[in-house]
Amino acid sequence: MIFPVTIAAWSAVHGYDARPGKGSAHRARPALRDGRGGGRGTTIRAWKHAPRTFRDLLENSRFQGEKVFLIYEDERITYEEHFRRAATLARRLVEDYGVRTGDRVALAMRNYPEWVVAFSAILAAGAVAVPLNAWWTGQELAYGLADSGASLLIADAERAARAAEADGPGIPVIVARGPGANLAEVMGEVRADVTLPPVDLGPDDPATIFYTSGTTGRSKGALGTHRNLGQAPMTVAYAMMRATLLAGKDPAETASAKRVTLLAVPLFHVTGCFAVLIPTIFTGGTLALMYKWDAERALRTIERERVTALAGVPTNAWQLLAHPALERHDISSLTSISYGGAPAPPKLLERITELLPGRAPANGYGMTETTALAVYNCGADYAARPDSIGLPLAVNDVKICDPGGAELPPGEVGELCIRGPIVISGYWNRPEATAQTFVDGWLHTGDLARVDEEGFVYIVDRAKDMVIRGGENVYCAEVEAALFEHPGVDDVAVIGVPHDELGEEVGAVVRRAPDSAVSADELRDFVRERLAGFKVPATVWFLEEELPRNPGGKILKTALRRRVLGS
Repeated sequence: MIFPVTIAAWSAVHGYDARPGKGSAHRARPALRDGRGGGRGTTIRAWKHAPRTFRDLLENSRFQGEKVFLIYEDERITYEEHFRRAATLARRLVEDYGVRTGDRVALAMRNYPEWVVAFSAILAAGAVAVPLNAWWTGQELAYGLADSGASLLIADAERAARAAEADGPGIPVIVARGPGANLAEVMGEVRADVTLPPVDLGPDDPATIFYTSGTTGRSKGALGTHRNLGQAPMTVAYAMMRATLLAGKDPAETASAKRVTLLAVPLFHVTGCFAVLIPTIFTGGTLALMYKWDAERALRTIERERVTALAGVPTNAWQLLAHPALERHDISSLTSISYGGAPAPPKLLERITELLPGRAPANGYGMTETTALAVYNCGADYAARPDSIGLPLAVNDVKICDPGGAELPPGEVGELCIRGPIVISGYWNRPEATAQTFVDGWLHTGDLARVDEEGFVYIVDRAKDMVIRGGENVYCAEVEAALFEHPGVDDVAVIGVPHDELGEEVGAVVRRAPDSAVSADELRDFVRERLAGFKVPATVWFLEEELPRNPGGKILKTALRRRVLGS
């Protein structure tokens, strides 16, 4: 059974219509064909007045004028300043670096204002933005550059040096912030009368490649379109409007109020980019950036900037409210706390309700493949069902399927499938993975869930072998592959270890090779040389006997968890 959301009130204002999911008929880019086709030709509902492309969104943002758009420490950038910088850099990319429509341009940077400017410039130039994980090692960055076929890298000094350590990126690099920075020289004069370079773009043209780890250990590039990018902020705006109405507040007053959002997660995540940055541009809000998450610094920023909303993962909210300095800071301006990207324990809602009464906590569910937010729980619904991820947002449909793909009735557990204009077109140069994950317009999430009679969705378990550490996806196969490279490891299984703040940490159960005396610290150091720090096992157990397997040879991780965790 499919549970569409009734959106009569919203559509009366903004409207939506059915659009065929086919690619643009007037052009087909051969280099991109393998990444497309996840349900093309199907018909879906879509927001009628959503921005057609990011260029439309960027040009509309200029009407905000001198309103502050970005805050970073003592820096302030207005909407007009952002447009001028983005348009100037877009012209340099086209005129000086030869970037053409469909070219991939990689972006590897901390949460600096330059990340936002570069992202905007890449899309405005008609190129495909490839945000790379700033926590990746040099080898991982090299893989992202090679796999995407990026022709240019825009990075901060630290990421540029890291990429250079892995035999160099082999492509031009524009450096922002720190030693060797040349971004200012590349841009040159930023003129008040600058315009965007002339580019022919349509809603179904590719816009972004965000990397999401694969169960085989190799990251896959999730290929998003300009339609995805334009529909996502409309979906988030709907969620915010619905939360306002459920709280019994006047939408007109809420819309006119100054909204300052503190971004607690990286911009290279779809949560940071599509659930926070793009909606901020769309609504004309202000976004406060942090170099990296720090709960005490966040408290000071909320007090100093009169932040009204905190957006991140459950870990951020938990650490903020558990910090000893909480009572020493005035955070009365904070009226909204929203999180997603990882399971939110019901106890977190209790903590928010107790310490910040009257606030509006919200829990969202989404994936890289859904351009972030797809299902949302807030207000009275969240209080009544803290263990649910909520209802599918307008223009999105969900269904629960059995292993054979047949639809299941309410209450039964199966794989969660999602359809809507926010579902990406497929995986970059991964036709087989695309065909397996995107079937007849439906995204097969890999999460096991059930839906009740009222349409509320409950995640029961993850079908994919994955650990979610503070909102970061860690695919067990990738860490296992790294550990297997060590000569002292005979067999290994990676599992999730419950953690109050992070949700889960990475744990490894290892059987040593004969005559090996390798230690846990040695294995951690070995993995740290190959993978990002958040993927390094926090706990390592050693077993003398063979790891339990089923007749097909697959490790029985449920039995293994009971063995080492007692649960």
